[in-house]
Amino acid sequence: MLKFADQETAKDIVQDCFEKLWLKRETVEGNKAKSYLFTAAYNTMIDKKRKDKRMDFVETIPSHSISSNLGNPDLQEILHTALNTLPEIQKTVVILRDYEGYSYEEVGEITGLNASQVKVYIFRARVTLKNHIGSIANVLG
Repeated sequence: MLKFADQETAKDIVQDCFEKLWLKRETVEGNKAKSYLFTAAYNTMIDKKRKDKRMDFVETIPSHSISSNLGNPDLQEILHTALNTLPEIQKTVVILRDYEGYSYEEVGEITGLNASQVKVYIFRARVTLKNHIGSIANVLG
């Protein structure tokens, strides 16, 4: 059984699809309306899932500082601190590419960048991360 939030999301998707059909009523043939609605609903659902997945992932990244654990800093804490030093776009593309496993093209679609721009931002972010993590002062706190 669907949860209430899922029912509301489904209703929103259906309403969006009927709106899209209405806006394209001049170009969609009557006998293909059902197919159009199913395709639009599927694509809208996929887009929503991708958006929700990105939002959930970004919200789960903790933004806390390094705390030393008897002189042995936690590598994950160092990495999160290093990620938080990046500009937002670099942080986003690195997370999508290296953590989520999206291709350069997919990252570009998600962020609105082309693949070349994504590669440049990822390169710059990785250099910054390498320098941050490679610095003994940053690792030892």
